[in-house]
Amino acid sequence: MRLTADANKFGLFAFMTAILMTAAMSSAAEDVVAIRQADMKAMAAAAKTISGMFKDPTTYKANEFKWAADTIRDRSGGVLSVHFVSEADSRQSKAGPNILKERERFDSIANDLRDYAVALDAAAQNNPGQMSASMRMKPGEAMGGGPLGTHVRNEQELLAMPAEHAFHLMLQTCTTCHAKFRME
Repeated sequence: MRLTADANKFGLFAFMTAILMTAAMSSAAEDVVAIRQADMKAMAAAAKTISGMFKDPTTYKANEFKWAADTIRDRSGGVLSVHFVSEADSRQSKAGPNILKERERFDSIANDLRDYAVALDAAAQNNPGQMSASMRMKPGEAMGGGPLGTHVRNEQELLAMPAEHAFHLMLQTCTTCHAKFRME
């Protein structure tokens, strides 16, 4: 009888532990989703700040432009990739199930996003006064890129292009990632 009572206690303990672990894992998945959604919103707000300055260059403030670029830089690359290291089983998540299957492509896109943000940061540092003509794309200048995303071959090429061009490539990178890895 004692063995059965102990076994029942152990079974109840194992059952309760399993429930608590499942709840903790679900809570952790929800936390990761909340963190990455907050990061995405911060990046979107930063992109909107930069976009506004390109639309009206008289509003350009190098420190705000740099802050926005750094916000994107600090939440992209490896940081963004880590947010998607496992499938988050959450109804709140809009992440597609193909991220894990296409890990290299996802990580490459996350790194491209970071690289474009680094180029925008450099542009702000190089233009502490007003927005210079070198930051702007020339009328009729081809952007390149496309719906499958663009990666500039090297840092020199990226830093040599107008910041506005890097910004448009960064936006294409966001669009590419959402089209490929986000569920509607």
